[in-house]
Amino acid sequence: MSDSMINDFLGFLDASPTPFHAVSSMRERLEAAGFQALCETEAWALEPGRGYYTTRNDSSIIAFKFGNRPLAESGVRMVGAHTDSPCLKVKPRPELRRKNMWQLGVEVYGGVLLNPWFDRDLGMAGRVSWLDSEGNLHQSLINIDRPIATIPSLAIHLDREANSQRSVNPQTDLPPLLLLHAQQGEPVEFRQRLTTELNNNGHEAVEVLDYELCLYDTQGAAQIGWCEDFIASARLDNLLSCYVGMQALLDQQSDNTAILVCNDHEEVGSQSSSGAQGPMLMSVLKRLCPDAETLDRCLANSMLISADNAHGIHPNFMQKHDENHGPLLNEGPVIKLNANQRYASNSETSALFRQICRQANIPVQSFVVRSDMACGSTIGPITAATVGVKTLDIGVPTFGMHSIRELAGSKDVDYIRRALSRFFALESVSIG
Repeated sequence: MSDSMINDFLGFLDASPTPFHAVSSMRERLEAAGFQALCETEAWALEPGRGYYTTRNDSSIIAFKFGNRPLAESGVRMVGAHTDSPCLKVKPRPELRRKNMWQLGVEVYGGVLLNPWFDRDLGMAGRVSWLDSEGNLHQSLINIDRPIATIPSLAIHLDREANSQRSVNPQTDLPPLLLLHAQQGEPVEFRQRLTTELNNNGHEAVEVLDYELCLYDTQGAAQIGWCEDFIASARLDNLLSCYVGMQALLDQQSDNTAILVCNDHEEVGSQSSSGAQGPMLMSVLKRLCPDAETLDRCLANSMLISADNAHGIHPNFMQKHDENHGPLLNEGPVIKLNANQRYASNSETSALFRQICRQANIPVQSFVVRSDMACGSTIGPITAATVGVKTLDIGVPTFGMHSIRELAGSKDVDYIRRALSRFFALESVSIG
């Protein structure tokens, strides 16, 4: 991957602290490339050869290039990812005042690796709904990208077992510290502070009615390592897949109809109007194929690649992997397989992807969880069951998944982008 694309990727990660911001960042890049916004409440008039996108809840996005090939015969090529990441979300009534210290009550979103959240410089971002002086309701994204909070660790002198059996109580141990006391004249209610923040950013807010806000690490994404072998950042799971899927779509030059779907709420089960268990993707597909038989034929000729990070084999914990299926960083994308359908890959879709990688000289790996351990899942099986399309699960090997800062191989970003680009251009997804 070129230095310019690496820098663009790092900038994308830093600009996307929440699913709302990730979708906003993708919209900017798509529109700069000529993609046209579509509103779900309006009729669509699509022209072959053009790019389009639509959003739902401001946190999920579907972008596509409408091809010239008949959909019933050619099908569509789809790449799926998710915009959300495990994090700490601010509660509706978060104010906590203890010993002249002002803290916020937070709620755990998804399967967070909690210990790394301590002693970090935390910002806050999300979506805020507010009223102006005339009583009109508005909605804005907010990103307080300076360190405004921290969760201090308890000193080891007061917790001698911290290094051997430390556990975290999400209710009592995680409220972040914001300030010692409110200065004279400063608002002491959280929503009042949000109102001030909105007005400092050019809005004319009188009252904040509601919000969806999360904390995040203000340390920026970086290319690290002695030889810059790694990308270190928050939210690599799964903004890395969103980014490379978007780049592959922008690279698309074939006559195929290529679709990128990035859903919210994967980390909490995908069961929402904008999640993979919801109707968003099928709604778009029905717009592309209004006739029921055409849609059925289209889906029979289609394929989805679910791109979501995989577990790289950790050098300090190699026993946590099946000895023949431990993916290595910078050794290519990983085909994820599970006999119990936690991943949707099968021999047909895996073989197609192996052929793509072989033709492009891209290394490819396999991941199977140890037989005595539970397996995670992705939007792959959910989308396969919801839409009825052949599906493959892949991902980039990652360390520290669901931590506040994750690690991936810098070469793997380009490997998976190239593989997805070739997939979008694939003439047929049938074997034989």
